[in-house]
Amino acid sequence: MEIKAYAANEAKGPFEPFSYDAGKLGSDEVAVAVEHCGICHSDLSMLNNDWGRTSYPFVGGHEGVGTIIWKGSAVKHLQLGQKVGVGWFAGSCMHCRECMSGHHNRCGRAEETIVGRHGAFASHVVCKSEWAIPLPASLDASKVGPLFCGGLTVFNPFIQNDIKPTQRVGVVGIGGLGHLALQFGKAWGCEVTAFSSSPDKGDEAKKLGAHKVVNSRDPDAVSKIEGTLDMVLVTINVGLDWQTYVNALRPGGVLHFVGAAPQAEFVPFQLIAGAKSISGSPLGSPATAGDMLEFCARHAIAPVTEHFKMSEINEAFEHLESGKARYRIVLDQDLN
Repeated sequence: MEIKAYAANEAKGPFEPFSYDAGKLGSDEVAVAVEHCGICHSDLSMLNNDWGRTSYPFVGGHEGVGTIIWKGSAVKHLQLGQKVGVGWFAGSCMHCRECMSGHHNRCGRAEETIVGRHGAFASHVVCKSEWAIPLPASLDASKVGPLFCGGLTVFNPFIQNDIKPTQRVGVVGIGGLGHLALQFGKAWGCEVTAFSSSPDKGDEAKKLGAHKVVNSRDPDAVSKIEGTLDMVLVTINVGLDWQTYVNALRPGGVLHFVGAAPQAEFVPFQLIAGAKSISGSPLGSPATAGDMLEFCARHAIAPVTEHFKMSEINEAFEHLESGKARYRIVLDQDLN
């Protein structure tokens, strides 16, 4: 199968038209005709080789949505013509302890959609069938792509930390991840506090689901809610006074990182005394992704998106890098 795509040939280079042969597809794989694909900040990090994991030519795109046009002989649970999404993971070994216990996202041999393989900034993307997640019919396929990375990233902590509707949740950062976390928290039934360094986002944060808005860079403002939150979900990649946020937790609370914040220091005794914890998580399992989509359909949750044609991919990346995206960018297919 020949696949048309957009690829960068060097770090920080522009995306240019590119085509490649997908080769012989496996019996457990599916090929998806891409209709829409979100752009995540991780795509920018991979483009720039910030993590030292990028190979060129680089075809990004790990928030792809489209239709299955081919499936291997071993794929029984998916059908041709079915609408699915493909996120960060494109495969898992299916036999290790993590996979067998339902934690495919923690598989040590997991295949990543844009690491060592080509992603969904293309006419088609290929993945193992377990990571092609069916879409509920009521969801808007043109907007749903960012749920497969940003959405799943902030949904999974509610599951992992057994958050209950009676609890109080704080979300640090009201951006591509945070604006979805606010919606999930409200629909979960929680009291939601938004922490943001941008005063102009206060009203919007409340529209998205926040009951309270606190200046994340004001330790005094954060200290006023000391001992009130059951989970503080950190979606940003910059450093803050994290001990202040530990103090904001109730006994038994958790400071949970999904943003790649820099190294931080904590006072272990304060964790011990309040039975508090610090944790993190990588996206979520295929089952959790399916649950997330059903939850979104039930509660009318959707990313706030801006749209570009796929042929406008370089303009879209400039918009992302400028920090002007509100809140997720989606490329709409126009490759012939």
